[in-house]
Formats: sequence, C-alpha cells, structure tokens
Amino acid sequence: MSTKIQMKTPLVEIDGDEMTRIIWAMIKDILLKPYIDLNTEYYDLNLRERNATNDQITIDSANAIKKYGVGVKCATITPNAARVKEYDLKQMWKSPNGTIRSILDGTVFRTPIIVNNLTPFIPTWKKPITIARHAYGDIYKNVEYRVEKPGKVELVYTGLDGTTERLEVHNFKDKGVVMGMHNLDASIRSFAKACFTYALDQKIDLWFSAKETISKIYDRDFKDIFEEIYKNEYQDKFKAAGIEYFYSLIDDIVARVVRSEGGVLWACKNYDGDVMSDMVAASFGSLAMMTSVLVSPDGYFEYEAAHGTVQKHYYNHMKGEKTSTNSMATIFAWTGALKKRGELDGLNDLVAFAEKVEQASVQTIEEGVITKDLNQLLTTPNRTVVNTEEFLYAVRDRLAAKL
Repeated sequence: MSTKIQMKTPLVEIDGDEMTRIIWAMIKDILLKPYIDLNTEYYDLNLRERNATNDQITIDSANAIKKYGVGVKCATITPNAARVKEYDLKQMWKSPNGTIRSILDGTVFRTPIIVNNLTPFIPTWKKPITIARHAYGDIYKNVEYRVEKPGKVELVYTGLDGTTERLEVHNFKDKGVVMGMHNLDASIRSFAKACFTYALDQKIDLWFSAKETISKIYDRDFKDIFEEIYKNEYQDKFKAAGIEYFYSLIDDIVARVVRSEGGVLWACKNYDGDVMSDMVAASFGSLAMMTSVLVSPDGYFEYEAAHGTVQKHYYNHMKGEKTSTNSMATIFAWTGALKKRGELDGLNDLVAFAEKVEQASVQTIEEGVITKDLNQLLTTPNRTVVNTEEFLYAVRDRLAAKL
C-alpha cells in the first residue's frame, strides 16, 4: 500500500497488563501502523496506573467509549490477595472489565474463531457456539463482608417513603463470609432484547439458562423478563425465521450444549457467561481462539480478548526467554474494533483492511504456522511452532500478499 488508511474518529485504546501488553504493542507495530494512520484516544489500565488513580482511569476509559462509540481493550489483571502484595496495592481493585461493562450496560457476545484444521475437543460440535453474557451486576457489582464474630446479617430495604423491610441472611455463630448482589430489570430487558436481536440477525436458535428452582426471585426475574419480551416482541419473528427460543435450567442447558452440534446462541447471566465462554473456547481449541465484543443498548461497542494476561509467559519474557503466546484473540479484538469504526464512519477501506488481517491470521494457522498452545490440536501433519513475534510476522507476510 502506497499510502496509509486514514481514520476520521478516534478509537478508544485501552492498554493492559503483562504478556498481553507486550503482544498489544507488537500487533500495532507489525500489523497495523505500517498500513493505518492509527487514530486512538489512549488509556493505560495497567494495574499500577489503576492503583495510582484509585481506578479513575478505568471509569474514564468507559466514558470515552460513550463519547466515541468504539473501544478496543487489552487484557488486564483483576487483583487477588497475591497481586495486592506483589503490586503493593491500596486495595483489591475490582475487575476493570466488570467496571466498564457496568458503565456501558451491554451484552458480551463471545464466539470461537474457527479454523479448518483445528478439531474441537467435543467431536459433535460442527458449528461455533456463541455465548451471550449479561454484562451488568451479579458478583461483579457485589458487596462483601467478612464476619469475624457471632452476629446476625440482614438484608435491609429502605424505601424513599421511609418504609423498611428486613430479611435475615444468616445468624452467624462463628466466623464466615457474606455477599450481597443486585441486578436491574432495565438491564435484564436490554440483555434479553440484545440476545433476541442477535439470534435473528445470525438466524440461530437462542437458548437461555438460569436456576430459578434455587434462586426463586433473582433468577426467576431473568426467566420471566425473557419470556415476556419473547412473547410480546419476538415470537412471530422467530417463527418466520425458522429458529426457536428455549429456556431451561443451566445444568440441563450444559448437557444439551455438550450433546449438540453447536450453531446456537447461549445466553447466560454474568458469572455463568464468564465461566461458560472459557469452557466453549477451550473446547474449540484455545482460550486465545475466542472473539469478544460488548454491545451496549445505546450503540457503544467494546472489543477485547476473552482471556487473561498470560502471567507465566510474561515472567518468562521478563527473563529474556522466548515465548510462544497465541495472539489471535487480541488480533481479532483490534480488527473487530477497526471494522466497527470503519462501518460507523463509512470507511470501506478500513473495514476491508481489518477483514484481510483476519483472513491472513486464519490462513497462517491453516497453513501450519502456529503457537505452542495449538500444537497438539491441529490436524495438519506438517506444522511449524513459532514464537510470539514470529507468528505475527507470518501473519504480516500473508497480509502483505492480500494487500
């Protein structure tokens, strides 16, 4: 390409932590900057920066997505007790993904990246399974308390009119823990509509799972809202499209999914979707072979890798050792964001470029040039295991041929 592709509107770029941060920079330098005059508004969400700003940087990045419409995010550390000590944190900061999702109040759609020479661990799966994950509330917006001595924990509701209702959670005789979480009918409605709309767009069945037999109020609310919206707004549309909506308990849906051939949209509550998307990704080959996009009901989009920061590889990298880290999910986060930015701004050349990057990435694997995580999964007899940087250069070679 003789001239670089120009962008009209900034993309919100959210940098992250550890090995994925290294890959993030490599992708920009090797695959993007040589061809695009990259226009981004940059937010650095590495753990030390979040700690220094009392997590304000995370909130700012989410509000920037509201301003510009499209963001792309690198994987970030959600600290546990060990990370608090390692990074000398002021507190155990909440998940950045959870914070951003709550502010944008969207639905996360995660779909495996399919390559022809990678066989799923579950042999009946012939088609991709998309996970729709509710992106608000539950344990990601929880309130927790450590009980250190005997006493009663209550759930208290105080209305604006001064009325009060109290429910006993537990009468502790000794030490323990307690957690409170919430959700909003409006957010559940947005989630349901996003799922029904996406299923219609993709012409695939929608399965929704919860556990209202145990959670008779909380999960029942999800079930009832989905059923109401389906009957009032989508039932006839689904029938005309030849697809179905099906609800069942999550343990039943898990069994059905395992026995299915795939090709369905599986709608899950927030934590369920977190877990099940990893299960689906791993079953299709690798956690790094999964696309992820947060779609807000207000028309905001945030693309990210569905996996973590690859801590072990980062420590090896810091020792000067070569790593073989799969960058596919991070590549597809960038391409997804660039395609959406191009669509919104009417930049067909930007959309076409991002599609060619995806094609070149898939072609690289299908021609047997892979990272270590795929070595035992590929059906290609002749394959070459390369390091992190070599894989990106292999993609670039195939991209150059397409351009």
